[in-house]
Amino acid sequence: MIKFSNGHAFEYMTASGALGFDGKGWPWERPWQWLKIFDPTLFTSVTKTLTLQPTEGNLRWYNPLRCIRLLHGGVVNAVGLSNPGIAWWCEKIGPSVDSNKIPLVVSIFGEPEELAEMPRMLDRFDLVGLEIDASCPNTKTDILHNTARVIASCKAVKENSRLPLILKLSVSHDIEQIVKEVENLVEAISINSVSWAIAFPNKKSPLANFGGGGVSGKAAQPFTWSLIEKLVTSTSIPVIGPSVWEFDDIEKVRKLGAKAISFGSIFLRYPWRPTLYVRKDKGIKTWWRLYFSLHFF
Repeated sequence: MIKFSNGHAFEYMTASGALGFDGKGWPWERPWQWLKIFDPTLFTSVTKTLTLQPTEGNLRWYNPLRCIRLLHGGVVNAVGLSNPGIAWWCEKIGPSVDSNKIPLVVSIFGEPEELAEMPRMLDRFDLVGLEIDASCPNTKTDILHNTARVIASCKAVKENSRLPLILKLSVSHDIEQIVKEVENLVEAISINSVSWAIAFPNKKSPLANFGGGGVSGKAAQPFTWSLIEKLVTSTSIPVIGPSVWEFDDIEKVRKLGAKAISFGSIFLRYPWRPTLYVRKDKGIKTWWRLYFSLHFF
């Protein structure tokens, strides 16, 4: 379990965007909610990443599959930070947020100057934290420049926010240098998807026209789980373990040193599984759908 300085504690989290901009889930997940095998209240949810200005990215709501592909044991996406901008979120979503029902973390992305402004816009809403998205699998940046930018971003947000901070890193970051500089700035570390070029260096991506995309789920485990071990030995900042695909993966990432569990692309492939896994992990008795869903889907 991870406990923030504001008192919020959690064991289970959703990766940014897994349950939309409000943590309640995407429209196609509603049927599972009606069947009582999808329960967003079990998680601390991270919103889809927001930028200061609207970002078109690659996602088109009328054809989301143009930049998403299902893999054997995972997902590759090249959404590219598509979002309507933080002002839209503050007008349309923020006023209805109730973190007593669904604890919500807002994920933000931008240059340090932009990130200094965004927390002030979010300050009036009922949030439990902010996540700084410090990586994008399709962005090719110089590692040294990226390291300096990550550190500057954390400082900019910390100076302008009352909320606990989560830093979202990737396997391509200079981990030792970053964690040394942000030790007193962030209260947890989450882990991003893995660029296709790293996960499958000798194979062409089905999303090559969008830069390759980011790989998540079981296919990313060799990389993201290795990063858990590296972080645990490099810093005292608690790590949120990603890439859970099967129920047994929960215990595996705990043994690697993760203090909380993150569910991401599994929602896209099996929307009901995270709820069932959490209930099983917590020893919550449920009815026949638990057995049926775990064994037949």
